[in-house]
Amino acid sequence: MSRPPLHRQPLPFITLPNWVKAAAVCGFPIQPVFDRLGVQTDLIHLEEATIAQPQLDAVMEACVAQARLQPQNQHFPFVLGETFAFDYLPDIGTFLATSPTLREAARVFEWVRALINPMIDVRLEEDGETGRLILASVAETGSSRQVAIYFVESIFAAIAKFARMLDNDVERFSRLRLRHEAPEYVGAYERYFRLPVLFGQRCNAIELPRAQLDVPLEGGFPALHGQAEVRVEQRLRQMPRPSGLIAAVEAVLEAQPRFLGQGIERVGAELKLHPRTLQRRLRDEGESFADLQARVRYRLALRELEQGARDLDAISEYLGFSDRRSFTRAFSRWSGTTPSRFRRRRGT
Repeated sequence: MSRPPLHRQPLPFITLPNWVKAAAVCGFPIQPVFDRLGVQTDLIHLEEATIAQPQLDAVMEACVAQARLQPQNQHFPFVLGETFAFDYLPDIGTFLATSPTLREAARVFEWVRALINPMIDVRLEEDGETGRLILASVAETGSSRQVAIYFVESIFAAIAKFARMLDNDVERFSRLRLRHEAPEYVGAYERYFRLPVLFGQRCNAIELPRAQLDVPLEGGFPALHGQAEVRVEQRLRQMPRPSGLIAAVEAVLEAQPRFLGQGIERVGAELKLHPRTLQRRLRDEGESFADLQARVRYRLALRELEQGARDLDAISEYLGFSDRRSFTRAFSRWSGTTPSRFRRRRGT
């Protein structure tokens, strides 16, 4: 599937301590890597720290190489996932640990996208008797296909870690599907995941029986769980909207969805910018109008389909598509499923 691209702004880097821990477990100091690649390590203002995607890719590549040189010869992405913890967002960790079911625990990914890293785009989808935690492809964001695979590996390693924490029997009924082919270090997969791993698949996902999503977990703690949710939601409400022209264009499109079908000229007029000036300034911020338009359309489409108030023809018109068929093609490209099937899965 091909989701609308995230804008190419610097990524939050509040997970920096996790990288330090993972390197220590693998047997090498990460400070020389950070110094060589120009990574800032200001722990005092860590929640404001950012890192450019190419720089993060270079750090990953260097850490993988360093880990292979050590006597332990560990695969760094798996260690990075295994050592991940919500150090600077403990309320999310509390919410996860006290979840009554795996379905409830999966809500954490909404907050991870917003508060930690938009690249970690994991969504729960259900089809018949199967439930899937699907990771949107990150192959386009890495400096190479192999580096992108490293990030996929680290994300699923973290998911597997927390799944085992919630349900120590989860590996018995789960399997992992990955888009890339089996690597030469496939034995590391077998040692770490301890569940069937299938390569060359259509998507990156952990699968499990749908019914298992609603099995009560022993660690469920309703009172504490509810308190943690309130605190995380408070944090989200306090987050400022993205600054700059990108945020301004998104705000215009969200407030006036009819502009989605009227092109950059209409949005430029609303912002009092010539279309060529708007396009150039967006490009300077690492964005394009087409990507922004697709991202807002997808976000609004999900909201409309989940609310169930409009039929598909009305949603198509609302989002500025020429007809329902065009909307269906675009939504299928973004999500991997049709609008009708998406709505049926959610019972709306």
